Amino acid sequence: MPQLKTRTPLRTLLLIIGLSWAVYGAAETPEPVTVEMTTNNGVIVLELLPEYAPETVKNFLAYMDSGHYDGLIFHRVIPDFMIQGGGVDSRLLPRKTRAPIVNEAASGLRNMRGTIAMARTANPDSATSQFFINLSDNNFLDYGFQGGAGYAVFGRVVEGIDVVDRIAKIRTRPMGPHQNVPVDTVVIERVRVREAAAAE
Repeated sequence: MPQLKTRTPLRTLLLIIGLSWAVYGAAETPEPVTVEMTTNNGVIVLELLPEYAPETVKNFLAYMDSGHYDGLIFHRVIPDFMIQGGGVDSRLLPRKTRAPIVNEAASGLRNMRGTIAMARTANPDSATSQFFINLSDNNFLDYGFQGGAGYAVFGRVVEGIDVVDRIAKIRTRPMGPHQNVPVDTVVIERVRVREAAAAE
């Protein structure tokens, strides 16, 4: 019985290694996640980017899956700056949050108009559930600006920027410890992952 040849030609070996690296690299790069944020002013569609901010996206989705955002409001609106929500309800009462997460502002994503980023206190690693959507290019919020830790961008608006701009135009007033609260309450009715369209 003839013996089988076990030596693999170098060209074939290199091809196998190249394909292996290609498959491995593809598996290690997480796909963007598209979510729909339905408000009483319209729908905002967000593309979340776990490739750049994996812990931040994981944190946002965990709050979303638990229904945390449903019924909360955009409680801070500053024209030409940002709209902020995800922390309090229409009575400005906070909802219980999970443990804070690490700040991923050094990912390279910038606080450009239409991006979504995590709100936090002066402590860089203090973000929990609150987020904001940038109305302008706010480069002073980026990592490294004047040595600052930055605010972690983790996605962007891909549909509904007109809804964001409409919210930004609502008149605001101070209420208790909060400043810039919309007079007409902006409710986040629900946040859900957008289901992929069925193949034709």
